[in-house]
Amino acid sequence: MQAFPIPSAFEWPVQFCIFSTAATYVASIITSNVSQVDRLWTFLPTIYTAYFALLPLWPQEQPFYLVPYTPAGLGIEAGVYNPRALMMLSLIITWMFRLSYNTYRRGLFSLKDEDYRWAVLRTQLHPALFQIVNLTFISGIQNVLLLLLGIPTYFAATQPVQPLGIYDYCVAALTLLVLAIEFTSDNQQFAYQSFKHTPKRYHNSHQWIGARLEWTDADAERGFLTRGLWAWSRHPNFACEQSFWWIMTFASLPTGNQLVAALRAPVFDPYALLEPLLPLTPALALSALFFSSTIYTEAITSSKYVGYASYQERVGMFSPLDTFVKGLTLALTGKKAKVERVVWGMEGKGKGKAE
Repeated sequence: MQAFPIPSAFEWPVQFCIFSTAATYVASIITSNVSQVDRLWTFLPTIYTAYFALLPLWPQEQPFYLVPYTPAGLGIEAGVYNPRALMMLSLIITWMFRLSYNTYRRGLFSLKDEDYRWAVLRTQLHPALFQIVNLTFISGIQNVLLLLLGIPTYFAATQPVQPLGIYDYCVAALTLLVLAIEFTSDNQQFAYQSFKHTPKRYHNSHQWIGARLEWTDADAERGFLTRGLWAWSRHPNFACEQSFWWIMTFASLPTGNQLVAALRAPVFDPYALLEPLLPLTPALALSALFFSSTIYTEAITSSKYVGYASYQERVGMFSPLDTFVKGLTLALTGKKAKVERVVWGMEGKGKGKAE
């Protein structure tokens, strides 16, 4: 694999990222709604991925600002595409359709809609400090992260061209399985929220397969979902989202020959040693974002629903294995039955400040 030519390979992605950051920040000021970048989450990773996967397509000179091009210094041969990069692009397009559909049916493409967490954060911060967070994190850091999600495809696109192998087909199958599970978890949450807000008019016949659960009055009164996939993970959709990008990361990794060559080099080059690990950066950054944002989200939820603390005690944040360990620990301490009555029974139902 070629050395990582940051200045040339990322000239256009950085241009587009700067434009997107400025556009979403200005739009957030004009509309008094900071969720503008949230509406682009479904599209920007696909755009950056398409740019890298289709490097042989773009001209070698940029006619004018924001038009994609492939700098001649990259050594990309026109018309010669990397099959692995194209496979990754097709999988990420599938990811985009799933996320776009879920965003659409929740009404989040509406310019008037704002993520409830930003509304809560606005009440917790001074207006000036909130705008600093808006510029640096909401508009800035998130746009940079969305650019970073294209890096695995860059590494795949610049590897020697070779036909897809068994490894690639296994990656594709595993990715589609993760997307199917994520789609099911989204459907279960959407069905539950539909039932909770309209219990007397709700019918599950129109719900997708996997989300046709028989909800009860206790489910609605509890205020949060604890059934289906959500009985095994407090955030199965978040777990799958992280898993998807980790799979894309491992799909792009070269063989270990590059790492061995760096260790055997006559003159030790730390950059050459770290280069094979650079594809891990986007997935690590995304997981860090999900972990921190989930903690904040759950703090809000715990303040609204009295039984959520028991749900946290019984069910893992992301991993079903964590749920198994929590159940075993509660059983050994004699607390399992009581906690499960709160999570899946009638106790601790309804809204209210947690004790």
